[in-house]
Amino acid sequence: MARPHLSHFGIFVHDIDLIERFYTGVFGLVATDRGVGKTFRNQLVFLTGDPRQHHQLVLSGGRAPDSPSTVMQLSFMVDTLDELRATRDKALTAGAIALIGLNHGNAWSIYFNDPEGNKVEVYLDTPFHVPQPCGEPLNLEQDDADLLAETRALVETRPGFMPRADYIAELARTLD
Repeated sequence: MARPHLSHFGIFVHDIDLIERFYTGVFGLVATDRGVGKTFRNQLVFLTGDPRQHHQLVLSGGRAPDSPSTVMQLSFMVDTLDELRATRDKALTAGAIALIGLNHGNAWSIYFNDPEGNKVEVYLDTPFHVPQPCGEPLNLEQDDADLLAETRALVETRPGFMPRADYIAELARTLD
């Protein structure tokens, strides 16, 4: 069975230079190409953080001046709580607004708006699975051990709770 996998996404922006600086500065993405599209006659900037992928994010000019963002969320994954904290700090310094943190039980997430109002999530998985939606306030000022204990207490009595490894194995069987 053919099962395409998600590879990259694109967003329309007002100020392509501003948004390029934001995503390269906060997430360490680099521009791989830029120019005016042949089919989509907009200014394009291709960004990636993975040398195996030409682009993971495409910025396209052409968003109408008064149009709000239609992006539900752009999600980026990190490997550690320290990386999540560092990304939070970089995003705020780079102009992110409306930052909130949520403990989803299966992930620790921060959400904020980029300078043009596109919702961005940065997260890392916890060792647990719990059915979603689940969202309690996340306090990243706690040390890692306390946050892990708080998360375990949040999810271990909920229906559907299981270790993440068990959830992955169960989902793998479903996808076979």
